[in-house]
Amino acid sequence: MADTEYADWSRDQLVSRVRELEARLNEQQQQREPSKPSSSSIPSPSPSSTTAPLPLPPSSSTPTATGLAVTSTTSGGKKQAKKSAKKKPGRLDPSKYATRLVALKLAYLGRRYGGFEHQPGSAVPTVEEELWRALVRTCLIWPEQPDKVDFGPWEYSKCGRTDRGVSAFGQVIAIRLRSNRPLDAAGKKGGDDKGKEGEAGDVEMGERGEAGEMAGAADGGAKPAWDPIADEINYPRVLNRLLPPDIRVLAWAPTLPPGFSARFSCWERQYRYFFTQPAFTPLPASLDPDGTRGREGWLDIDAMRRAAKLFEGVHDFRNFCKVDGAKQITTFKRRVFEADVVEVEGTGSALPYLALPDFRPEKLAEQGGTHPKVYYFHVRGSAFLWHQIRHMVAILFLVGQGLEKPSIITDLLDVEKNPRKPNYTLAAEAPLVLWDCIFPKVDDAMRKRAAQEVHDPAAEAQADLKDGIEWVWVGEDEPSHLHGPHGLVDQLWECWRERKIDELLAQQLLDSVARKADLSRRLAELGGPPSISQRVFDGGDSTKTVGTYVPVLRKPLLATPEEVNDKWAQSKGFASAAEMLKTKNWRRVIKANKNGGGDDGTGSVVDDTESIDE
Repeated sequence: MADTEYADWSRDQLVSRVRELEARLNEQQQQREPSKPSSSSIPSPSPSSTTAPLPLPPSSSTPTATGLAVTSTTSGGKKQAKKSAKKKPGRLDPSKYATRLVALKLAYLGRRYGGFEHQPGSAVPTVEEELWRALVRTCLIWPEQPDKVDFGPWEYSKCGRTDRGVSAFGQVIAIRLRSNRPLDAAGKKGGDDKGKEGEAGDVEMGERGEAGEMAGAADGGAKPAWDPIADEINYPRVLNRLLPPDIRVLAWAPTLPPGFSARFSCWERQYRYFFTQPAFTPLPASLDPDGTRGREGWLDIDAMRRAAKLFEGVHDFRNFCKVDGAKQITTFKRRVFEADVVEVEGTGSALPYLALPDFRPEKLAEQGGTHPKVYYFHVRGSAFLWHQIRHMVAILFLVGQGLEKPSIITDLLDVEKNPRKPNYTLAAEAPLVLWDCIFPKVDDAMRKRAAQEVHDPAAEAQADLKDGIEWVWVGEDEPSHLHGPHGLVDQLWECWRERKIDELLAQQLLDSVARKADLSRRLAELGGPPSISQRVFDGGDSTKTVGTYVPVLRKPLLATPEEVNDKWAQSKGFASAAEMLKTKNWRRVIKANKNGGGDDGTGSVVDDTESIDE
């Protein structure tokens, strides 16, 4: 196999390949040395905290996940093959099965993953890789190369490409999957769509709607009409059996409008960025002789709300995003329907901080009740630029800490006054959640008008869109699939409780440590007031110490988007970005030049003009 074929493989797939080759080498050595006793043999696959490694392409000499051909040598030099305990599954025959385009609504906790989108050669798994493994193992898709993540042949589209560490509770993908729908009279196999175990590989289906087998009438009469929901494969339930516990399929949509794309048919994306109040542990005022440090760590929520409202409307967000020359984005106008700071009810608890001065009952009353509290920055928009939400939140935190005034938002949105983005710190990724994606029912006239008005500040955009997709949520088919043993709620409870116990233990440890010391005691003479640098909160678990704070508008300025685009185009052999964009299918030209010249024959062109990355 050529080295270039490994370029798209993930780390786990490469490890599986290495182990397979080691097993073959071990077997060959045994064959060349028949007089030596057989030491054992094939290394077991490396343990995984998520799912089993993706099965390798079947071949006569390849160990499979369901049976390993282990060769041993007898004293007479004859080799005996130990038969597998389980029969090797056959390949699925695509001609026996119908397919259908469906949408899946996904939720995942992103801290363990390198983002949603598959990244070839990445040492950290991505959500798409885990989804690919589950789809292949259930034979909902049957790629020629199971080890290579390639959604191209399956009419695949995704609504958002969340970054490393970012979570999603309403991610949406569209994909063509195997269906239980009987083939019509023109079907090559006469309408036989039964999911036989020998042909379905790892599929484990035994319930109605999952087995792919329709019973006839009780009296042996004609088959009842096929129900596109009740008799269909239960896609969420099947996939959730193989996905890691922090990735779940919540619902599926059996009926989609013509030309549906999870990316381009989405009219609204909602994000939430969670944070605590106080943002970090306040420094006890007793450590500061003049008592001026007592407010450190607390955020001015009202100021943050006033600043958030300045994001609403159509603005040029070039100073609130990361510019990537490879995307060649030339317009940075985006419409924000709503932006606000909202309190999460029922999360307040003063237990971890009872021993700290700012959490005494009289101080808590001054702060407005029980703390810490949890808030989130809520934002709804048609589309967002790369890292846009995290840039917006970073500035809001500076406003909340009193380091910037709310008017800094207006200043940064004025790109004529400030054409270059100041080099300020990006907010942490872990608290960010792609909350939901909205696909309203629209006609051609509405779609055309929206395309013209979405970036027009003078247009009246519809800001109260309702989702027009008819989702089938887990539990609506069978309540026990939601609340029964091993149901979706049961699975998510296990995931929540594991993390809740970690939180409780950390809370008790914090409270215990905070109570130990008597701050009124002085065991050594102080040489003067402590030298304390400014701590800046960026949404992460710890603060950054920056010394003397430098205001945003006085920080070093970055290159303009035009300069970034030109530099990238010049690195690819063009005189400028403008010249490159005049070249038809310039992405294919660059790819062909990288591969040694000539057309790559794919005819595919990636459209990244509208980035929705976060």
